[in-house]
Amino acid sequence: MGIPAISLSTNLTVSTNITATSAPTTPHKHRLHNSTLKSLSKSGKLDEALRLIESSPSKSPATAPDAEACALFLHSCISRKALEHGQRLYLQLLLYRDRSNQDLLSNPRLKSKLITLFSVCGRVDEARRVFEDGGEDVDLPESVWVAMGIGYSRNGYPKDALFLYHEMVCRFGQLDNFAFSMALKACSDLGDLWTGRAVHAQVVKATEDPDQVVNNALVRLYSEDGCFEEAIRVFDEMPQRNVVSWNSLIGGLVKKDGVFEAMEAFRIMQGKGMGFSWVTHTTILPVCARVTALVSGKEIHAVMVKSTAKPDAPVLNSLMDMYAKCGAMDYCRRVFDGMQSKDLSSWNTLITGYAINGLMMEAMESFQEMICSGFSPDGITFIALLSGCSHAGLTDEGCRLFERMKMSMRSLQQ
Repeated sequence: MGIPAISLSTNLTVSTNITATSAPTTPHKHRLHNSTLKSLSKSGKLDEALRLIESSPSKSPATAPDAEACALFLHSCISRKALEHGQRLYLQLLLYRDRSNQDLLSNPRLKSKLITLFSVCGRVDEARRVFEDGGEDVDLPESVWVAMGIGYSRNGYPKDALFLYHEMVCRFGQLDNFAFSMALKACSDLGDLWTGRAVHAQVVKATEDPDQVVNNALVRLYSEDGCFEEAIRVFDEMPQRNVVSWNSLIGGLVKKDGVFEAMEAFRIMQGKGMGFSWVTHTTILPVCARVTALVSGKEIHAVMVKSTAKPDAPVLNSLMDMYAKCGAMDYCRRVFDGMQSKDLSSWNTLITGYAINGLMMEAMESFQEMICSGFSPDGITFIALLSGCSHAGLTDEGCRLFERMKMSMRSLQQ
């Protein structure tokens, strides 16, 4: 539309042929909207990203975020366990579907991300609701089924994970490594060796070679069920082994009281320069304690000291327990004093160590320190002290502790 000439007071007439143009097109706005949403999601600014999503008119498909932008947002939610943000996005997606017939929830990638977020946050029912959305007629890809199966397994429902795996076999026939690893973990959690062998047979028949995750799951399954020959056979046939592979083998041996075999496997692992994880140490340190392998325990301690990563409380508690059971209470106390954050288990380990080594004066002093530090004793604390008093012949101290224990139990019941 042309704008008429403008007459100025100077009697000069300026002719202007300015043509008014429309606002930027909706596709451009849409691209800009999604680009901003992706940028905010990648940088972890979930509040700002969510405001942008919720400000989009739910009746306008043109302004709705696309599947890729929503997937990036959900990925950021999963890494931060931001349940509320994911729930609010889910609500927006439902609104888009109801008001504009734009069904982003049928997108397999988004569906998998939502299921993963809800299961990571312990909301299995919500994950199942997303999975079942659309009814049985919806042809979901295998990846969505696997996400739901992993959600079941992660939250302590291995039977449901196996039922889902059975449905997947009936529906898809040939499955991939993600499905195999999910099913094998469920079998290990249930101790279901028979079903685990059946899954292993499907792994062997599959056109795709098993990856490291599947092989690790097989090693764990067989070793924890006492089938050491099969566990070692799978382990030996692995084209590559990582720390998890060795941890699976060692953990299975420890669980079935193969302590000397576990120690030998640990030494071979270290000899191959595999490194370690904190899981390795929390697994092998109790073995050192059981066989009083103080030298091996000190070697592990030396590796921990040299590491740039800082061990957490469970690892240091295992180290203290090893020193205590090997009779090296001075080392045990040194580890305890060097801990930046102590929990009740740390105090119980120290007190139990003093008690089993006949150092009841130190045990009682540590008990008083624990009380002054704001920790309340539990059953483990009292059992350690009462047992120590019994062995040391400290009848009066034992009676006083018993009365204190009864008072503590009454206060808990009230």
